[in-house]
Amino acid sequence: SAQIADLQQKLLDADNGDRAKQRWDSIATILEAKCALKYLLGELVSSKVQESKLQSNLEQSQASCSDVQKMLMEERNHIAELEAEFQSQILVQEQQHQEKVKHSSWK
Repeated sequence: SAQIADLQQKLLDADNGDRAKQRWDSIATILEAKCALKYLLGELVSSKVQESKLQSNLEQSQASCSDVQKMLMEERNHIAELEAEFQSQILVQEQQHQEKVKHSSWK
């Protein structure tokens, strides 16, 4: 079935190539050539406009991604600071507890 699908695709591609060739071969007058050229230029402009829009969307997405990455780094740094502060508080609590234990054992 893969070979059949491959053959079908090749036939479609060949058919499309033949159609394009037939279209070009059927242009016989200057007026037809002008119409074809006008159509092709319209397609080119349309493609360029679409490309420009896509490029703009890509740039906006990249800027948004960069902003999110910056926020993520800031949050990671903040979490690291909070963890360091928490560890420091744990050490202080442990030291205070040990001092209480020592003092209560002396009494």
